[in-house]
Amino acid sequence: MIGGDLSKVRITKDSRSAHLESEIEKLKCYLGEKELAEEALIIMVGHFKGLENLILKMKYIEGKSLKEIADELGYSYQHIVNKHASIINTIKLIESIK
Repeated sequence: MIGGDLSKVRITKDSRSAHLESEIEKLKCYLGEKELAEEALIIMVGHFKGLENLILKMKYIEGKSLKEIADELGYSYQHIVNKHASIINTIKLIESIK
């Protein structure tokens, strides 16, 4: 006789438990894609130097707002906003050429 907390649990072909392996594989693929995207982001940020590098790193890797970046680096908020917009335009231009 089976006893314990799970003794009354039955796995059927339609139960969530029956699909766990498939869900786990999907999540592994998703995680792999996210890890590749993160690596690509780090490489892309590394191509920028100086203030541009700092802005990208702080915003997209550390998750800081442009206001936080401006305060931390001692620049005006508007300067950081303009610089960030310029960086994004540069990235878009590079992507359009590829």
